[in-house]
Amino acid sequence: MSRRTTRRFVPRRTKHRIIKGVIYVRASFRNTIVTVTDTQGQAVSWSSAGACGFKGTKRRSPFAAQTAAENVLFTLTDQGLLKQAEVLISGPGPGRDTALRAIAQSSVLLSYVRDITPMPHNGCRPPKKRRV
Repeated sequence: MSRRTTRRFVPRRTKHRIIKGVIYVRASFRNTIVTVTDTQGQAVSWSSAGACGFKGTKRRSPFAAQTAAENVLFTLTDQGLLKQAEVLISGPGPGRDTALRAIAQSSVLLSYVRDITPMPHNGCRPPKKRRV
């Protein structure tokens, strides 16, 4: 009977060192998701308000979005990975401005901030009115 070797839990580490990255903030009405990628688009780290422990209606709060942004940036700056970043914000949620403020207060140098929320140019026809 052979013994199994148990592997220790190692915190998330990246395979390669990134100096410049892209920070995506997706702020929906229910949650805020912050993802950090390298310049090619490979995800390096992420966090969300739900992953930080907020449940229910607290998940959509601006404080939860700030906590999620601080969490993902602390993970990367603690390992000395991220120095410069671009920020792309998407969605109409209440946590978008607070997440941006948390990113701006960190030690990461921001090259630009862009809003990439999809806006229709009067695209799809709306459904017909309800007759009750």
